[in-house]
Amino acid sequence: MTYDAQPQASHFIDGTYVEDKAGDVIPVIFAATGKEIARVHAGTSAIVDQALTAAQAAQKDWASWSPRERGRVLTRAAAIMRERNEELSQLETLDTGKPIQETRVADATSGADAFEYFGGLAGTLTGEHIPLGQDWVYTIREPLGVCVGIGAWNYPTQIACWKGAPALACGNAVVFKPSETTPLCALKVAEILIEAGLPKGVFNVVQGMGQTGAALVGDPRVAKVSLTGSVPTGRRVYAAAAEGMKHVTMELGGKSPMIVFEDADIENAVGGAILGNFYSTGQVCSNGTRVFVHKSILEAFLDRLAARTAQAVIGDPRDDATSIGPMVSEAQLNLVLGYIDKGTSEGARLVCGGTRLDREGYYLEPTVFADVTDDMTIAREEIFGPVMAVFAFEDEDEVIARANDTPFGLSAGVFTRDLARAHRVIGRLEAGSCFINSYNDAPVEAPFGGSKMSGVGRENSKAAIEHYSQLKSVYVRMGDVEAPF
Repeated sequence: MTYDAQPQASHFIDGTYVEDKAGDVIPVIFAATGKEIARVHAGTSAIVDQALTAAQAAQKDWASWSPRERGRVLTRAAAIMRERNEELSQLETLDTGKPIQETRVADATSGADAFEYFGGLAGTLTGEHIPLGQDWVYTIREPLGVCVGIGAWNYPTQIACWKGAPALACGNAVVFKPSETTPLCALKVAEILIEAGLPKGVFNVVQGMGQTGAALVGDPRVAKVSLTGSVPTGRRVYAAAAEGMKHVTMELGGKSPMIVFEDADIENAVGGAILGNFYSTGQVCSNGTRVFVHKSILEAFLDRLAARTAQAVIGDPRDDATSIGPMVSEAQLNLVLGYIDKGTSEGARLVCGGTRLDREGYYLEPTVFADVTDDMTIAREEIFGPVMAVFAFEDEDEVIARANDTPFGLSAGVFTRDLARAHRVIGRLEAGSCFINSYNDAPVEAPFGGSKMSGVGRENSKAAIEHYSQLKSVYVRMGDVEAPF
């Protein structure tokens, strides 16, 4: 291990590293070896209070900056992240176990994109003038105050930036709690923001498990909560936030459909299925894990899928050649192995994979099941691992009904050469982030988020501004006031 993953301290509060060893120890395990590479401490009640006090104190001054001044800070942060992409990518790989060939192009780079986009957007955050004859109304877009972000372990750098960038552009302060599984990357984001000129206290990082998150969400000083996580966690956080009438964004899980029609380009469809199931070792909320393939091309699709999956290079994620790294943790690996056992026992046909590799670390072969029926466990529940379920279908109306038969609604994809059909089918699918002849693209310019149990609100794009600001309306009467007495 040539890279020192140990941070200066566990938390980043009011512009500096802060430690409180009274908090529970959180070991950082490198998924490729199963060995500890760093450790941090969970935030105590004193740490939580210190972070929220710092954020509340710094927010009003930050909000008083002109929008373009705020935007310049975010733009500088984006430039620094790009300059340090290699260092940040190496840390992301140690934090998550994702291959370096992936983290170099998908993690710090997307975080920099978010800072750059919202830095450029900041100066456009204006109100409007509403004429009412002689009278008129004007609106003012104001920050919410202190925003709490709670991150997931699959994209720790990106999620910190996706939540931080729009919040900061609108003049809010942020307290971000990373996942306890991947606590390292958000600290570097906080460092870079200070270096870029962000005032102390405006972006803070507090480590911890559910108890720390609950303390942050329940604090009356917090105006907004944004969570990326599972549906069960989302239910708890949403309910807690509702007690204080806090604004919320919930980016939760999915069981998303990908539909491959008979006229699809099979190579592209197979590529989409690979990206939608095996990228990040399958640990992506929007993954298209229910792949519906028209029965006339099903076997050809499965043949190409098996052949291309066999070309995957499973290995040390620090190796440039590796295309599939380990699962993030042993607990997650065992959870996924349990789903594979259920798939086999319930009658699905194992096309390839399904086995834990006999080596140190949490490695699992990319797994494909065919002959899956809609009532099987692997068809109903989010697995969050490299497990693809392939279904046969014959009719457009039939496949749309089956695709929508889920409590989730995060993403959906369609592969077909018939663009009229593509738009028609996408229009009927119940999902928030959809793809035609592609899968899992998430540019910062596009809104990202789900429907049904997959969440509320949107991240990225201009839509995110609505979730990190509020409008004040001002009625201006130009004449006399008429009153009944």
